[in-house]
Amino acid sequence: MDQPSKQGTVFGAHIPFVNHCGIEALDVHEGRTRLRLALQPEHANNLGIAHGGVICTLLDVALGTAARLKAGRPVVTLDMQTRFLVPGSGVLTAEGRVTRAGRSVIFCEAEIRDTRGELVASATGLLKPVSDRPTPS
Repeated sequence: MDQPSKQGTVFGAHIPFVNHCGIEALDVHEGRTRLRLALQPEHANNLGIAHGGVICTLLDVALGTAARLKAGRPVVTLDMQTRFLVPGSGVLTAEGRVTRAGRSVIFCEAEIRDTRGELVASATGLLKPVSDRPTPS
């Protein structure tokens, strides 16, 4: 798969919050998903840099897309450890990949780089494949 399948989807999945944030699916290559976010004023914190929440969202989507494509079904994030390295600004590119996949959990890594290629943030995550529609509690 080189491109997202349809407008408004992220590698075949319709995720309204991802669309709301402006995250774009770029491609999948050798099991790695790549995404892009052109930061807008509404993505900023009071210092004028990318808010940690939007950085975490982009990392979570990178982890989740890699895990979902590996599992062949939806996933939920059980745990995510995040490291913020430098302030994010401009256009950010995220990459997610699976490091180990079992039957019940999938281990992933993700990173975000800025337009200069500098590492902005990274994360590791533990994701769980689920059925198409979770049942309400």
